[in-house]
Amino acid sequence: MRATVIGATGLIGGYLLELLLKDDHFDSVRVLVRRPFVADHPKLEKKLVDFTDAESFRLALEGCDVVFCSIGTTQKKVKGDKEAYRKIDYDITVNAARFSKLNGCETFVFVSSVGASSKSKNFYLKLKGEIEDAVRSVGLKHVHIMRPSLLTGDRKEFRLSEKIAQWVMPVFSFLIPKKYRPIHARKVAEMMINVIKNNKQTN
Repeated sequence: MRATVIGATGLIGGYLLELLLKDDHFDSVRVLVRRPFVADHPKLEKKLVDFTDAESFRLALEGCDVVFCSIGTTQKKVKGDKEAYRKIDYDITVNAARFSKLNGCETFVFVSSVGASSKSKNFYLKLKGEIEDAVRSVGLKHVHIMRPSLLTGDRKEFRLSEKIAQWVMPVFSFLIPKKYRPIHARKVAEMMINVIKNNKQTN
């Protein structure tokens, strides 16, 4: 299979790329990035993309069999600008699904969040829910949605609140319903790949 990854520089995306490159099920792995990406592998193809340029974005997705999307930002990165937050999380993910469909790629795997609902009063969960609804409406044959809770793993950036939660939550994990327990980002990446290899529906 020919895979494309959007969000390869993020926590889940980094593990996802590593696993895809090692997996013989995938003949080639393309990454779409906004800035130069330092990585080399015989199976790896890198494409610099302006995600606000529809045609550039669509062309970058041509010729793939499955698209993995783990793009995301934080309130800190966008300095609290909710519209900027939406342009990254919503626009890139939903457009990726639409352009995949236009290009004939009918399999789309993306990361959402536990508790996602377009009816939620929480900005983050509402946004994730709206993304899920929009991607489903595209009409792809296979949509797989990952809904992890708190992610653990080696981030390039320091997030104090997440570090505290990572130390505290495991102690009380037996009191927390399974779907809300912390999960390592590598495990999420593994699940994203496995649903494709096992042809399971998770939407």
